[in-house]
Amino acid sequence: MRTKMCALAAGLLLALTACSTTGNGGTADSTQTPGDGASEGGASGAAQKITMGVLPIVPSAALQLGVDKGIFAEHGFDVTLETGQGGAALLPAVVSGQMQFAISNPLSLMVAQDQGLDVRVVTGFSHSKAEGQDITSVWSKAGSGITSPADLEGKTVAVNNLKTMGELSIREVVRKAGGDPASVNFVELAFPDQPAALESGNIDAAWVPEPFQTILQDSGAQLVSYNYQETMPGVATMAVFSSGKQVEQDPAMVKEFVAAVDETTEYAQAHPDEVRETLLTFLKMDQGLAQKVLIEDFGATINPDAITALSDLAVKDKLLKKPVDVSTFLPN
Repeated sequence: MRTKMCALAAGLLLALTACSTTGNGGTADSTQTPGDGASEGGASGAAQKITMGVLPIVPSAALQLGVDKGIFAEHGFDVTLETGQGGAALLPAVVSGQMQFAISNPLSLMVAQDQGLDVRVVTGFSHSKAEGQDITSVWSKAGSGITSPADLEGKTVAVNNLKTMGELSIREVVRKAGGDPASVNFVELAFPDQPAALESGNIDAAWVPEPFQTILQDSGAQLVSYNYQETMPGVATMAVFSSGKQVEQDPAMVKEFVAAVDETTEYAQAHPDEVRETLLTFLKMDQGLAQKVLIEDFGATINPDAITALSDLAVKDKLLKKPVDVSTFLPN
């Protein structure tokens, strides 16, 4: 089996109105025969091609590791990983059937369901750390005077996508510090572009995951907040989702794919050094940086209390009309 990383076409954003399909969406060729655990969905024992959407950030390397270790092949899948800038950008591709699965932050999935899109969380993937150093944070330029959430009032803060978990949690830490969250000017900027924008003064603060928070820390930037820990500690950063149509029409395939993902996250959690090694090729990361970055926790279980806190914040900031029913939002 091989995988091919490729950019998600902008045209997928128009696919929300397209009809969903469950046909083969991958472009990779199968070069490895599945093991005894292969899904019955593959024709004559051949691996079933799956296209999965990922983000160009550290935790996505765990999926590449699962491909490299043959875990997906053993479950009967030939997986192609395609990259997008944010979880919300991957939603149209999954709804339209151009991708069978993707990872997304849970807020984007909550909002999608609130807007009537039939997307389903099928398993957990990566999680922030409830204490100590966290895997996402807000940084300012050294000497800027921005050292705490209260200092973000009236400032320009970069996030990778507007109205997602970064913006929501930053609004809350500003609110908790006694500031006016409505005064914060959020701008959308891809994670790789944020360190340069911060250095040049085009933004006042940057919200980033790894490896960019380590890059900013090494550059001498000022830590402002571990915004997830201060608002919803241990929250799922990414979950695996599919379309409702896919889940209902091919439950056996979905169940087998979930088993492959869960085996992959279990392996990644137990072998962080192998995740770091995968970063060298997956993100073309420097060896020194790959050894320093903080790696998220991996696993199938999603913290329901953190999801409830996220839902409540989304209602407070009017991103959701009503709180999420956690018992139906999370997979059984």
